[in-house]
Amino acid sequence: MSAITNDWLDAISGEFKKPYYAQLYRFVIDEYKKHVIYPDAADIFNAFHLTPLSKVKVVIIGQDPYHNENQAHGLCFSVKPGIDIPPSLVNIYRELKDDLGCYIPNNGCLEKWARQGVLLLNTVLTVRAHQAFSHQGKGWEQFTDAVIHAVNALDRPIVFILWGKPAQSKKGMLNNNKHLILEAPHPSPLSAYRGFFGSRPFSKTNKFLIKNNIQPIDWQIENI
Repeated sequence: MSAITNDWLDAISGEFKKPYYAQLYRFVIDEYKKHVIYPDAADIFNAFHLTPLSKVKVVIIGQDPYHNENQAHGLCFSVKPGIDIPPSLVNIYRELKDDLGCYIPNNGCLEKWARQGVLLLNTVLTVRAHQAFSHQGKGWEQFTDAVIHAVNALDRPIVFILWGKPAQSKKGMLNNNKHLILEAPHPSPLSAYRGFFGSRPFSKTNKFLIKNNIQPIDWQIENI
């Protein structure tokens, strides 16, 4: 597991010293030894590497990583370049096109968003190959809750985008009235038609950022 070395350490280093994290660390190390685990160990904390706490403008909360080969790389909803775009991200791109007129790119790599301050946070950071939710309840949720608390505590406006009930279950942690909370059904094919389409999260986010004198997000993912 690659270490977090940027300003996130000041906010969450206490988590690394707690008993639950020691247990989680041992579990994850053992899983990588015995099973195929995604993402690659070096990519587990990519969301933090690419989006320092001081740069966070937007938080998108996912569940656990994609569990098929070569998909996950530490950012929720994102896949590595050259990998087929998963159905939920297809729907995200469709809404982005309808909302802001962005063209639908030929790849699903969302690193551009992360580098602009969009924290793409899964609540569980590892998974066994082809076994969705296999690392739930092992401690990652406590760690990522601490991350959400750290962002909530920032004394500046942040947008939290909560798609689906698992993400929306975190709403109770968000008690800072400087922040904007946007809720909608999950973009998966099972639920996108229940209100995700037409929710316009991208334009709402940028309108809020501009209102607060914050540089808006360039949401267009380019072709590669």
